Amino acid sequence: MSGMGLIAIKRRIKSITNTTKITRAMGLVATSKYKKIRQKVEVNNNYVEMLYETMKQVKINYEEDSIYIKGNESSKKMYVVLTSDTGLCGGFNWSVVNKMLISVKGSVEGETKDYSVIIVGQKGRALLKKLNIETVAEYVEIPDIPTQKEAMTIINRAIGMYIDGDIGEVNVVYKKLISALKNEVIIEKLLPLNFKDEVDGNKEYVDVDAIDETAMDEITNLFLTGKVMNAMLHSRASEHRARMESMGSATNNANDILDKLNLSYNRIRQSAITQEISEIVGGAEAQR
Repeated sequence: MSGMGLIAIKRRIKSITNTTKITRAMGLVATSKYKKIRQKVEVNNNYVEMLYETMKQVKINYEEDSIYIKGNESSKKMYVVLTSDTGLCGGFNWSVVNKMLISVKGSVEGETKDYSVIIVGQKGRALLKKLNIETVAEYVEIPDIPTQKEAMTIINRAIGMYIDGDIGEVNVVYKKLISALKNEVIIEKLLPLNFKDEVDGNKEYVDVDAIDETAMDEITNLFLTGKVMNAMLHSRASEHRARMESMGSATNNANDILDKLNLSYNRIRQSAITQEISEIVGGAEAQR
C-alpha cells in the first residue's frame, strides 16, 4: 500500500513540476510582451492627445452641419468590443463582454436596447456565440502589436453603418491601462463627436476656410482611427498584464501543491521505513 502511494505521489509531483515550468515560462513571456507594448501605449497616448485637441478645435470652429457632430436619426448603438485571440488571461475577456452586456440592458427588467456588435478577438467571438449574440463583423488574429491598418479596417465598418443611418452611436468597449498597477474596463463614445472640457473656438488655431466636407471626413476618420488604435494597444497591454497575473497565480498554486505532496511523500516514506525497521527488529527477536 505504501509503495503504491509513493509511486502515485511521485507521478503527481513530476506532472505538477512540469506544469510549473510551463506557467513560469508563459509568465515571463507575458511580462516581456507587456513591457514592450506598454512603451507603445505611452507614446500613442501622446499622439492621441494631440489628435484630440486638434479635433476638438475643428468641431468647435466647423460652421457647416456635419453628421459626425449633429448625429443622425437612428437610436441604435454600436459596440466595438475588444477581446483577445488567446486564453490563459483569467477573467479578462469576460469582464469586457460583461461590461457591454450591462450597458445594453434596458431600464425595464428583461428589456434590452437595440444594438449592434463588432467583436475583435477569437475569445470574445466564442463568448458571444455561447450567449447567442449576433455580430455585424468579426475580426480575429490581430497582430500582437496592433497597427493602423487593423484599426482603420474596424472603424471604417462602423463609420459606414453610421453614415448610412443603420446606427446612431459608436462606442468602443475595452480594458484601459490606467497605471502599472491598475486597469479598468470602460465604454468610450466615439460618435457623434462629443468632447469634454470644450473651450471657446480659436479660429487662429485651425484654418476653418481650408476645411470643406471632404477634409472634415478625412480628419474625423484619422481621429477615430487613432482612438481605436489607442484602445487596441491598451487592450493588448491589459491582456498581457492579466496573463502575467494569471500565470503567476497558477505557478504559486502549483508550488503550494508541490509542498503538500512532498510533505505527504516524506511522511509515507518515513512510515514505510519505520515499518520495515520494526519488521526486521521483530524478526531478529523471534530468532533468538
